[in-house]
Order: sequence, then C-alpha cells, then structure tokens
Amino acid sequence: MEKRWNILQADVLKVQALQSVLKIHPILCELLVQRGIDTFEAAKHYFRPSIDHLHDPWLMKDMRIAVTRIQEAVNKQQKILVFGDYDVDGTTSVATLYQFLKTLSPHIDYYIPHRYREGYGISKIGIDFAKENNINLIISVDCGIKSIELITYAKNLGIDFIICDHHLPDTILPPAVAILNPKQVDCNYPYQELCGCGVVFKLISALADTYNLPPESYLQFLDLVATAIAADIVPLTDENRTLAFFGLQKVNQSPSFGILALLELAKQTTPLKISNLVFAVVPRINAAGRMDDAKKAVQLFIEKDYSSALAIASLLQQDNLDRREADTSISEEALQQIEMDPTHITKKSSVVFQAHWHKGVVGIVASRLIEKHYKPTIVLTQSGDVIAGSARSVLGFNLYEALHACREHLIGYGGHFAAAGMTMAVDQLEPFKIAFEKAVADRITIEQLTPEIAVNSVLALDDINMNFFQIISQMEPYGPDNVRPIFLAKGVRDAGYSKLVKEAHISFHVIQGQNTVKGIGYNMPQHIDLIKSGKPFDLVFQLQLNEWQGTQTVQMQVIDIKASA
Repeated sequence: MEKRWNILQADVLKVQALQSVLKIHPILCELLVQRGIDTFEAAKHYFRPSIDHLHDPWLMKDMRIAVTRIQEAVNKQQKILVFGDYDVDGTTSVATLYQFLKTLSPHIDYYIPHRYREGYGISKIGIDFAKENNINLIISVDCGIKSIELITYAKNLGIDFIICDHHLPDTILPPAVAILNPKQVDCNYPYQELCGCGVVFKLISALADTYNLPPESYLQFLDLVATAIAADIVPLTDENRTLAFFGLQKVNQSPSFGILALLELAKQTTPLKISNLVFAVVPRINAAGRMDDAKKAVQLFIEKDYSSALAIASLLQQDNLDRREADTSISEEALQQIEMDPTHITKKSSVVFQAHWHKGVVGIVASRLIEKHYKPTIVLTQSGDVIAGSARSVLGFNLYEALHACREHLIGYGGHFAAAGMTMAVDQLEPFKIAFEKAVADRITIEQLTPEIAVNSVLALDDINMNFFQIISQMEPYGPDNVRPIFLAKGVRDAGYSKLVKEAHISFHVIQGQNTVKGIGYNMPQHIDLIKSGKPFDLVFQLQLNEWQGTQTVQMQVIDIKASA
C-alpha cells in the first residue's frame, strides 16, 4: 500500500536556542522541540525523570471529599466495593485499589462486570450485588462518569459512589459523593491525560499521605500503572511518562507475581520496554474479558503465591490462544468477504458481517482489515436478537461523527474519534451499510484514505553513531506524543550486500557519503529489485541496536522505501 511521507517541522529559532545550551546534535534538538521541550530545564526534566515530578494528588477536585468518605467507611467498618471495567486499565485499577484498601480495612470486595451479560461500565446487576451484600460504598474505577441513571439508582438504595475515571465527562454529572477525574472543567489538577489506573494511583497516594504510610505503600503498584498506561494508549508525556518510566523499573526489577507470571509465559527477557508490555502482557490480560471472565485478571494481580499466579496466568494464556485463533479465522473470512465484493474498490468504507463471529475480537479484526484496506471499518456479528460490532477509523477521520449521522438505524452507539461500538436491529443491516458509506464519503478526504508516515527529520548516514543512538534511547519510554523517532535518508545506494531473507525480509547495507549502515526491512520483498538496481532510493527508518558476537552496532529498521525523485 502506497504511503504518504509527512516530514514534520520544528521552530528553527527554538532548535538553535536549545542546541546552544544542550550542545548536542541539532537533529536531537529538533526532536525535542517537536515534543514541546524547548528549554534547558524542560530537557533536564525530560531526560532525568524523578518521582518528585509527580503532581500533588490533593490538587485533584474532590480528592479531600473522597479520602474523607473512605476514612468514614474504614472507621465505621462499612463494606467497600471496588467496581472496574473488564479491560487492562479497569482490571489493573481494581487490583491496585483493592490491595491498597485491604491494608486499611478487611471489609473490601471487588466486582468486574461480565462483558457479554452486563456490558461496559456500571451495571444494574453489579449494584444489585452490592445491595444484596450490604455494601455501603462503591468506588468505580475506569468507568462511571456517564452512569447518571445507575448511580442515581444506587443512591436511592442507600449506596454511596466515588467515581475514579478519566473519560470525558458530560455537562450533567452523576450524583456521586466525589468524582476524581482530571478532565472535569473545574478541576485544577495540572495534568489531564491520566489513565484510569493513574487516577487510582493519585487516590492511594493521598490515602497514604492521610494515614502516614511510607511511599512504598503505593509505589509498589507502579508495574500495574505502567501496564495500564501501555494498554490505554494515553499520551506518554508529563506525569504519564514519569509513571511509565518508574513502572518499567518495577517491571524489570521486582514485578508483582501476576506480571512476572505473564512475562514468563510470554517468554520475555529483561530489559523490558513499553513495547514488551503492549505486545506480550496486554493482549493476555485483555483476552480474559474478550473470551471469558475478566475477574481472572484481577485474581492474577492480587495473588501472593507465585505458583498460584502461574496457574491463573496459564488460563489467561489459553484465553489469548483462543482469541488469536478466532482473530485469525475471522480476519481471513472478513478479507474474503471484502475481496468478493466488486463494488468495494470504489467505496470509502468497509462494513462486514457474519452472525457466528466472536464478539470479543471484532474490534481487533477491524484494525487488521485497515492494514489491508485503509478505510474506516466496521466488523459486525450477531449478539442475541441484535447485530453488534466495533468500528475503527483511519488517521484524522472522525468516526463518531459518521456514526452519529447514521443513528436512525442504530439501537445504540458509543465511542470516540478513532474507535466505536454499536448495536442495531437485524433488519437495519443493509440500510445501515448504505447510510454509513454515504456518511463517510461525504466527510472523508483523499489524503485521509492514504496511510501516512510522520517523519521527524531527514538524517544523513554520516550522523548515525552510537552516541546519537544512546541519546535517542534516553527518550524512552515511547508512546503517543512521544513516539520513537522516524528518520528519512535520501539518495542512498546499495553497498552490495543486500539480500532477501526467508523470501520475506530484506537484509541490506546502504551507503551515503562516507558511511555504510546495515539494516533490516521486514515483510517488504517487493523492494529488493529497487535496492539492487544501482539507482538511488530514499529510506524511512528507525534506529535500533544490533548485537552480534558481543559487538554492538546501530542499524536501521526500515519502514518504507521509494525511488529517489
């Protein structure tokens, strides 16, 4: 698939000013300025994370009220229920808060709604469970900010609610005793982009302060916080970056038994990075809620015996194998459905349906389809008497707006700019397909239908060395708004050693100026003829460390190749 290369810019004067004080390569300063780091102090803060950089939890709106209500529950020996969502952010949030509160009171329980029986967020079944078990206080984590009716229902039953959430609030808020959410318009907390587990971390920090507990009482959960940050695709800036940085240290040095067991089964070796969490740990946790019951994930995180943790992790491992099998077979069927539709080539969207597809993986399949056919995509399946599904968008296109335009065909829908879910009556499937295609075609641009690679800077091969790479490595952990830098090398030529490996990958050496650099290009055999043609070509790449027989060198990992203009 042809990709657009978008070369990002940085303020030249800011780059020059930063380079004059940092005395490092100007391209490194360019990368920093693109990330909003344009002073010596900001750079020091960025390159030298400290726990002291974490913001005061008491700055969050309603924090004092929340802590006071929890104190009251502890003092009166009231029962507290920690209620969380079934994804990674929800289960890590529940495990973190449940374990911390257990040190203050024995009257703590937790609840994870079943994805298919109860759906997302606060559920009536969950509130009725609380009433039957004489729960006085529910603390919702990673959900609750939009549950006005259900929290009103709980209030009428005499159950108080504290909401810990990070999703965007509506104008009217639920009648909770306290709402901890930095996205509230009147909340003065300095950072708005925490994940759900991040908000929980602020709550237990304030509780530790109140009860004069040592920092270790809440810092011990940083591995769970880092896992939630990795899973929830929140910006890796400011406080999230600090939490992820020290959370990764915890993962590498002394992870909880649950995380350790998952790493063991995923055959991960230290030092681990955010990408290890994203690709090895997160899918195994999410699989519990997708294929079965996410309570297993919480049980794993709170387990204090390693052999028991390994046994629970093995169940998640099996859930993940089942998820991958379903994902693969459904992706193949969905691709076949698209490719058998002769009109698809002119369409601006992809909508596929099969009644037997597993509801837990349709979102993953939608993302897979976009890799092949770069269009806003919806994957639908039968769920009881209705059709349900997930949608994924392409860069820059507002998916939620397009769904809103089709609302007459839907029973319900929700989500945001890039991802959403919906349900509809069976007889609305065909009219919905037509309406969604029109909604997308009316709004999408040609540019949005072409995948884009955002290139940070043009880099000469002569500037690639170990010192340059080591400074870039200090920019980790990478994630949204702090991505691994992508470079462009122009007019390079084959140095004569390039070859295909296993008929799929390119191993190459390229030359430009005085320097020859080795690299690898995965799954791009179609470019081997251009490389070997002797003509100049352009490479988009990232830098990585190559270790061979005890020697370390910097090499390229190529993302895309084009003939030089």
